[in-house]
Order: sequence, then C-alpha cells, then structure tokens
Amino acid sequence: MQTNSFRGYLQVYTGNGKGKTTAALGLAIRAMGAGFKVFLGQFLKSGDYSEIKALRLFGNQIEIHQFGKGCFVRGNPSEEDHRLARKGWELCCRALFSGRFELLIFDELNLAIHFGLLPLEEVLEVLARKPLEAEVVITGRYAPQELIEAADLVTEMREIKHYYRAGVKARTGIEK
Repeated sequence: MQTNSFRGYLQVYTGNGKGKTTAALGLAIRAMGAGFKVFLGQFLKSGDYSEIKALRLFGNQIEIHQFGKGCFVRGNPSEEDHRLARKGWELCCRALFSGRFELLIFDELNLAIHFGLLPLEEVLEVLARKPLEAEVVITGRYAPQELIEAADLVTEMREIKHYYRAGVKARTGIEK
C-alpha cells in the first residue's frame, strides 16, 4: 500500500456501450506505472484474452483471477455459475481487506449481481467497509441504482453505433 495520504474511491463503469473493461484495464496500467499493486477479478469470464496476456507482462504488480465458465450467462444461471461467482466474491473480499492492493477491479460484477449470482445487499455492505486507501472499480452493464448512489464516480458507456450490428465478430487485439 502507498504510505502517503492516498484516498481511494469507488468507481462504477456501466452502460450498454463498448469499453467498460477496457477503461478499467487502462486505469490498471496507469496505476502500475505509478508503482501500485493491482487486483483484477473477472466475473463470468474465463480464457486467455489478449488483455490478460498483456497484463501478465507486469509480473507480480498485478494479480489476475477469473470466475466464469468462458461464456456469458444465457437464460438462467447454472449451479456452477453461482458457485464460481461466490468463490470469486470471497476472493475479491479477501483481496480488498488484505492491504496488499491500491487498485482492485471487479470486472463484470454488475452482471453477476444482475443475474442473481451475488446479492446486492452483501456487495453494498462489503463496499461500505472498504479500506479508505483502496480504489475499487466495478464494471458491467446493469449497475443497480443503489450501487450507483454508493459510488464516488460513475461512467456510463452508451452505444451510439457499433459494427457488431453489421455482423462484425470480435477481433483479436481489439475486442478480445
């Protein structure tokens, strides 16, 4: 942890537009450039995405964990989806209160809450007790209003136009 008077805030990146995770990872790079230790917990995701490969180049400055089956939940979440989200949330909580990280990113936590994998009340209770010096970023569509109200900074990514609508698939190095 930084020994200066660093004050951490709660940030939420939400909305239906592209760029929520990308913005959070850009902040992670900036933080590591300043010597911070970063924790990245990704809900509903699994796999060796290009950004994960790049972040691993930072070595022990970043700790990366994924809590998903490799595809987003479609329909009703499975028992496995619930188990992975719970395990992930417990790890995120340990990281938050460990004192080892200045920046913690809980990627797609909003979706885990939206799909009922984690109770909003529990997430809010934990975030209300976050250490003062910890910066926490939560990403994902469908941020609940209560989380928006609890946050210090909220950014909404809004889709205006997207080439996916023309049938363009996710491209390595750009979307994955």
